Amino acid sequence: MPRNTITAVFPMLLLLLSIASSAWGFTAPQNHRHLVTPPSTSTTTRHAASSTATKEGGDPSEIIARKITVCGDVDGGYYRACVKNEGSRFRKLIGTMTPPDDSKKAEILVEGRRKMVDGFVRWCQRGNVGLSQAITVESIVEEEPTGLYDDFYVPTGRD
Repeated sequence: MPRNTITAVFPMLLLLLSIASSAWGFTAPQNHRHLVTPPSTSTTTRHAASSTATKEGGDPSEIIARKITVCGDVDGGYYRACVKNEGSRFRKLIGTMTPPDDSKKAEILVEGRRKMVDGFVRWCQRGNVGLSQAITVESIVEEEPTGLYDDFYVPTGRD
């Protein structure tokens, strides 16, 4: 691109940028320590939303336990590996899953922070973990945290 073209285009880009930023409601910071925030996401709105969630569901960092009974193709190694990954690696939960048997049911006992346990329960309720497994959640029971586990144990049925 010739140098004259770049010199002519640069001021137009600056003008467009300033028009766009004023149209979207961005303001220049008064002090270099403040960040530019769009007016639609104010801090009071964010704090109000988080305090509402805290009032309804309790403290997100509170340690809780849930016993989740799942039905379907729960005896396969793929589903069990997904449960272990979701529980221990991604959500840092502790607990266990019952060993595989021919009943097509399994119980998953999880303990951890409320926010992570609730997310794990929602993941279980989704039911589609991939491949062709069909999983449904039969029940979710609140339990008292015991602290018996130091990891997430998922037996595979192999000796």
